Amino acid sequence: MSTEHDIRPFRIDIPQAQIDDLHARLANILWPDEIPGAGWDRGASISYMRDLAEFWRCEYDWRAVEARLNRLPQFVIDIDGQQVHFLHIRSPEPDAMPLVLSHGWPGSFVEFLDVIGPLSDPRAHGGDPADAFHLVIPSLPGFAFSAAGPKVGDGSTERFAPVVAKLMARLGYDRYGAQGGDAGFFVSTELGRIAADRVVGIHVNGPITLPSWDDGDADAQVREPEYSPEDRAKLDKLTGSQSYTRYGYAMVQAGRPQTLAIGMHDSPAGLLSWIVDIFQRWTNPSLELPDAAVDRDALLTNVSLYWFTRTFVSSIRLYGEGDSWGTALQSSGVPTAAAVFPGDNSIRVIAEQQHNIVRWTEYDRGGHFAAMEAPDLLIDDMRAFFRALRRLIR
Repeated sequence: MSTEHDIRPFRIDIPQAQIDDLHARLANILWPDEIPGAGWDRGASISYMRDLAEFWRCEYDWRAVEARLNRLPQFVIDIDGQQVHFLHIRSPEPDAMPLVLSHGWPGSFVEFLDVIGPLSDPRAHGGDPADAFHLVIPSLPGFAFSAAGPKVGDGSTERFAPVVAKLMARLGYDRYGAQGGDAGFFVSTELGRIAADRVVGIHVNGPITLPSWDDGDADAQVREPEYSPEDRAKLDKLTGSQSYTRYGYAMVQAGRPQTLAIGMHDSPAGLLSWIVDIFQRWTNPSLELPDAAVDRDALLTNVSLYWFTRTFVSSIRLYGEGDSWGTALQSSGVPTAAAVFPGDNSIRVIAEQQHNIVRWTEYDRGGHFAAMEAPDLLIDDMRAFFRALRRLIR
């Protein structure tokens, strides 16, 4: 009889009928006229999206991607009554360090495909075998092949972290590192708070640093003299009059998720445009087109997962069901490293108030989706940080 601790192998097998339905819908998109001269300033470029949708329909090969994904060791386990999907890549190096990688939104476990080999088997990728990791890469609850929690509040990153902690314990990892960006940033840092005796170090990319409004004075932190002119410019992006153009999507997802999801679950063109617009805004700002920053097939694989698994609405629950945004977060005390990439709006003085920041590195290429945009830089930064902490798991 199955118990909640049973770990079961998993293979992706999307029915052909779903693929055929996707292609049929993409062939019958009702495209709007493009606003003259708008480009990307008013949202997704219509001409770009028409081309990308046609590529998705005619050239993108889901079955080839599915076969590649199925070559990775995938599993599911029931935790607290819900299915959790994850990759578990054991390193060939016996002294490898366990590391859990948590993805963000609008991402998925496929964010990490380009870092799996170098991190788990550095010897085979020109690296030092002493830097090897055993990797656990979960699909967070409500994403891809992981079930969403049944109650309001279960869609928050605060609820995700205990699920990840239980997964690591079930796999037999008593001491491990954590890494993540975007939603994965909140999951990884919350892991440090709830499992400080187990998490030896936390590595984050693009740390989300929001001033706290808990004291009722929204200007209190802005007036602090520690803020540099660069910090103040970042704060203005977060709270200024133009913030809605950058973060409006988050407000809609937090406040009207079901209304938005009706369109996203019915129209692959709507889903594609919504997610690709996010990628265009958050990838390397020096690159105009999202597939100049992220491989086109990788971008479409990520969108395809949302479409085939029907998880858009469950994935965006984290925007309206959590308490991390704008809350004064208590530091876990766990050593934390931050890798900051172009376009990240990370403010170091806020990060240092909320986390035990021991390493802060800023890069001149890459972007918010670091594992997809600059995997080499992210890998090197993670290796350098965790190198000094490996002795703690011996």
